[in-house]
Amino acid sequence: MFFFVGVSALPEGIGMNFSADRAARKWPCDWHATGRLPVLAILALAGVLSCAVSMDASANVPLPLPRPADAPATVEPDRGPAGQVSPPQEPAEAKPPELSACRKALTEDIAIAPSIPPIKGPGGCGGEDLVRLEAIVLSPTQRVPLKPAAILRCTMATAVADWIRMDVAPLAATLGTTISELDNFDSFECRGRNRVKNAKLSEHGLANALDVRGLKLANGNALSLTDRTVSRDIREKVLASVCARFTTVLGPGSDWYHEDHIHLDLAQRRNHYKLCQWGVYDPLPAVAPLMPADRPQEAPPRASEQEDAMSGQPSEDVPQAASGGAGDKAATSTKPRRPLSRQTSPQ
Repeated sequence: MFFFVGVSALPEGIGMNFSADRAARKWPCDWHATGRLPVLAILALAGVLSCAVSMDASANVPLPLPRPADAPATVEPDRGPAGQVSPPQEPAEAKPPELSACRKALTEDIAIAPSIPPIKGPGGCGGEDLVRLEAIVLSPTQRVPLKPAAILRCTMATAVADWIRMDVAPLAATLGTTISELDNFDSFECRGRNRVKNAKLSEHGLANALDVRGLKLANGNALSLTDRTVSRDIREKVLASVCARFTTVLGPGSDWYHEDHIHLDLAQRRNHYKLCQWGVYDPLPAVAPLMPADRPQEAPPRASEQEDAMSGQPSEDVPQAASGGAGDKAATSTKPRRPLSRQTSPQ
């Protein structure tokens, strides 16, 4: 505690020159010299106030609920021999999806068909378990490439490979040649049937169909499946093979959309119903006849001829030859004629 005594109260013999400037020189670090409170005191006061506020706020925070009895036990981190915590383990890499039975069976000994990711398009387009069928393997040294490669479901790709390997290749061998290429007209395409607007989703949109125009042979010839000039026996054998392996076969005669190629798919229907519509036509004549052919003698008589024979009267369809006799004139039916009216032209 400090007592301050006025200068006038001091005895005259004691001279005390008390001033702020000299006080500042005497106490250079005191607040008397600066005229301000120490900064440390202000900071200490602010800390006390903040602690009081935080204690008041923490008193109002609710405590967490107790851990349920059936909760799984917490796994403590592994500690080394010296009590050190081992570094966290890196997450295991995602395992690839398990291959389907079809994918396991479709090996490189049968076809070159790498798997591709699933496709999910608008309106239900796409599918899973897809492959890109690039070539069909006939032997270790012989392949039949698809031009271009076809995007198909694994089951459809397997059916196409079996058809080429077991049916078409032996048929080409009877012709003294082998298959060198398959002409892929269309495979996966997200569209409606026959590309008609607002039509039902096509099997092409499900990667479950393949359009084939023909096959190229190693001898340089081409086997067009819709060409009338190709041997009818060969086309009928191909027809029988595709109708046995696929659930839908559309070709010439089915509609106007399949006159130049063959559509193959594995659409699922009730009761395992199959649709096979492919007309194997004969070659067109070189020159179309101008007049209808004469009626064969062995043809059965017409109904009118039979009735005339039973009644003994000539048929109305057969004109009677005019003989010029009187009896012919009597037999001729007479019909009343209209009177001729003379029209006069305007003058």
